[in-house]
Amino acid sequence: MAGVARLGVMLSGAGRTLVNLAGAIARRQLRAQIAVVIASRPCAGCDRARERGLPVVIEPGEIPAPRLAALLAEHQIGFVALAGYLRLVHVPPAFQGRMLNVHPALLPAFGGPGMHGLAVHRAVIQAGCKITGCTVHLVDDRYDSGPILVQRACRVLDTDTPESLAARVCEEECRAYPAALAALVEGRVSFIGRRAVIAAGE
Repeated sequence: MAGVARLGVMLSGAGRTLVNLAGAIARRQLRAQIAVVIASRPCAGCDRARERGLPVVIEPGEIPAPRLAALLAEHQIGFVALAGYLRLVHVPPAFQGRMLNVHPALLPAFGGPGMHGLAVHRAVIQAGCKITGCTVHLVDDRYDSGPILVQRACRVLDTDTPESLAARVCEEECRAYPAALAALVEGRVSFIGRRAVIAAGE
């Protein structure tokens, strides 16, 4: 696919975000092609990638920045999307500002080591929050601390369980992540300090 960004996706689990991004590409909401999937372990996400004919590389443990840089260069990757990747990422210098993650809460609340999956939603409910959502942010060398690009919110219901809240937040992730990634690959993101400013698309 000429004229589109080559995207690397890093995952550790079911691959729902991979499927979401692939769907956005198919609907032409995101001008990219997924060129490689990097997994921290064998998982359902690897199977979903292979079903779509995508190359899969399994790299257990934290990947040193030089190794990650070489792997991304090998596949001519321009941007990286973390998709439920559960290892700390050591960002190669060439990919500063070119790696994104989606977190299932409104950062900076409910982020950091160990805050992933149902643990996040359980913590939100236990804290008595009335609003939660998702955050798409740039990746740096710490968990959940990079500049925020897009946030979407949803209500926390009195009847919510971690599972029901996770499902509702996932709906917001499916909207937020392709939109943020499209803005990044189209060069529509600028910064005032740490505040991201996203210009309107065509």
